[in-house]
Amino acid sequence: MRLGEDWDIEITETHHRMKVDAPSGTALLLGEAAAAGRGMHLKDVAVGGRDGVTGPREAGTIGFAALRGGSVAGDHTVHFLSDNERLSLSHLAENRAIFARGAVRAGLWLAGKEAGRYQMREVLGL
Repeated sequence: MRLGEDWDIEITETHHRMKVDAPSGTALLLGEAAAAGRGMHLKDVAVGGRDGVTGPREAGTIGFAALRGGSVAGDHTVHFLSDNERLSLSHLAENRAIFARGAVRAGLWLAGKEAGRYQMREVLGL
């Protein structure tokens, strides 16, 4: 892992007021990737919302915070925090049309392919 264990990882996500699950599937996938980067399983290090007197943050955990309101299509940020510096990576979706375009792109890519299981990285040429 490039960032040492002195870096904390927190994932925040915001969705529209009608979303019924938290954290979102995307937030969990980001958490799984972060945990895998540390050679861990997310189920062993995930911490949900913190309320009340929780004590200090436990080293090595990956925290999640979910916000719900308005018509937000989906915002996700992974925060890497250390003493005296922070790095945050965000994706902010303005509307759901971007997801539809992605689904159409994947469908067009699949046309003519043999039946099977494919990854989005293949669709995107990554």
